[in-house]
Amino acid sequence: MIRLIYILIIVFSPTTWGADDGALLFNGNCATCHHLEKASSAPTIYEIRKRYIQAFPNKKDFVHYMSEFVLNPSSEKSLMLDKIQKYGVMPQLAYERDVVQEITSYIYDGRIEATTK
Repeated sequence: MIRLIYILIIVFSPTTWGADDGALLFNGNCATCHHLEKASSAPTIYEIRKRYIQAFPNKKDFVHYMSEFVLNPSSEKSLMLDKIQKYGVMPQLAYERDVVQEITSYIYDGRIEATTK
């Protein structure tokens, strides 16, 4: 019974109810390292978004380039060499391309703050 109540609380929680896939995927995968305001083990998501938007103002280009980096991170592909010197290169993670593209599209759209607090 307690387990059922716990599941219902999670399913109908305001943080997940109505949230889009990008928000859920970002919070479940990226927010562990890429916090909103405090850079501890990696740059904040705001720092990353700002740098990528400057380089790729077009959404299609932004999503493509960031997705390619996340799928196969390397200093050669990075737009943030200063952050690589500080934190190291992001580890290679086993994400599916469509998942990464959903997350990077969500980051581009700038809806992070409203769904992560």
